[in-house]
Amino acid sequence: HVRQLYALVSETLRYSPVLEKLLAGAALLQAEKKLPPQLAKVLVYDLLFGKGLKCGGRWKVLARRHRARLEAELARLKVQQKVSRNEDLLAPAQAASPGASQVPRYVRVNTLKTCVDDVIDFFKRQGYSYLGKAGSVEELRDLSGKKFLLDLHLPELLVFPPQTDFHDNLLYTSGHIILQDKASCLPAFLLSPAAGSHVIDACAAPGNKTSHLAAILKNKGQIFAFDVDTKRLATMNTMLMRAGVSSFQLAQQDFLTVDPGDPKYSRVTYILLDPSCSGSGNTRGTGCPTWSRARCVDLWATAALPAGMVNRVPREEAAPSAARLQALAGFQRKVLSHALSFPALRRLVYSTCSLHREENEDVVHAVLQERGSAFRLVNTFPSWPCRGLAAFPGAECCLRASPADTLTHGFFVAVLERHGEGAAAPSSLPAAAEENLQHGEGPKPGAAPKKRKRKKQRAK
Repeated sequence: HVRQLYALVSETLRYSPVLEKLLAGAALLQAEKKLPPQLAKVLVYDLLFGKGLKCGGRWKVLARRHRARLEAELARLKVQQKVSRNEDLLAPAQAASPGASQVPRYVRVNTLKTCVDDVIDFFKRQGYSYLGKAGSVEELRDLSGKKFLLDLHLPELLVFPPQTDFHDNLLYTSGHIILQDKASCLPAFLLSPAAGSHVIDACAAPGNKTSHLAAILKNKGQIFAFDVDTKRLATMNTMLMRAGVSSFQLAQQDFLTVDPGDPKYSRVTYILLDPSCSGSGNTRGTGCPTWSRARCVDLWATAALPAGMVNRVPREEAAPSAARLQALAGFQRKVLSHALSFPALRRLVYSTCSLHREENEDVVHAVLQERGSAFRLVNTFPSWPCRGLAAFPGAECCLRASPADTLTHGFFVAVLERHGEGAAAPSSLPAAAEENLQHGEGPKPGAAPKKRKRKKQRAK
């Protein structure tokens, strides 16, 4: 059951520091050398803090074999910390209830299958009250109960109160809506490839951004999506098929090994690059996590849990070391430089869910210097309130996002365009958004996107 799995993973993460102490004290990983550490955390959480082990087979037998030792270690830990409740073992930030964060539930309307008006009508019939288009971030912050708004920046994004759960909703299970944080919607929105274009999604899993690209392309053109993990690609393929995406090719391949000179990619004019990062912008305890991909542990795959969840579980690395940041930044510079070497490329979006300047402004600056005048940074989305750190002249062209300022997860976005002979004229906004947003305007409350010539499946 998706909801139970979601709760198990979230709570395992919340108790992760405690679970690490229990595993170390009971020497479980030393005794069971073939037991993956992440699976061990899930098993121990469910055994000691959850509703009991629901799995079967050897994992259940293994965990129960060590139950007495683990329970003794838990009791010792409580005595040591002078607490009586399991919850009291958590640090204050971890003990905060999942509703402590005020990041709303964002719902992206999948325009490959429906339109904004139909989805709004559907939720109204389910008893939700539609309040129109938001006029400010504060209006999003004040949402409560069964009320929802149209986002003030993104025209196909609906906003619900935090902790609103749609995992069992018909629109979600049928692919008519995508549960995706607002900041995570920015890369595809700002890349804004024209219908019929060839696009690369360089680090594609779990696929939310890929499906967003397909919706912008109206399934016309071609998306080349890369990821190195077979299981993630299989999950991503299922998700894209459910979303009605048809114009894509998945490849189990490291993007750095892709040959820019391959004729297959000779028409690639847009690239979305969201590489591995520290994940320091990911907030926990919200109802809508957008956890990272290769930088993260695919916990449910490791734990042999059922497929169907497309988010990832981040490594507990809120404050990565200077050495790790340096290593990540080196990789990010390398992959960004590689992406810019595709001969027909006109526009690229570089994004991370990191807060660190080393992975964001510093990477963009270094690669722009390396490339000389071939590419330039676009002053994108002028109405967006949070800009890049003043790391170099022009860094304010970049975008940042944070829970405090934009009511999203922490994020960074930079838009680069080819500069020189034959390059398209630079634009500060994607074509689809320019008319609405450059002058501070937006669609009317509940306004649907322009109707496609082919009839869409109506949300019932």
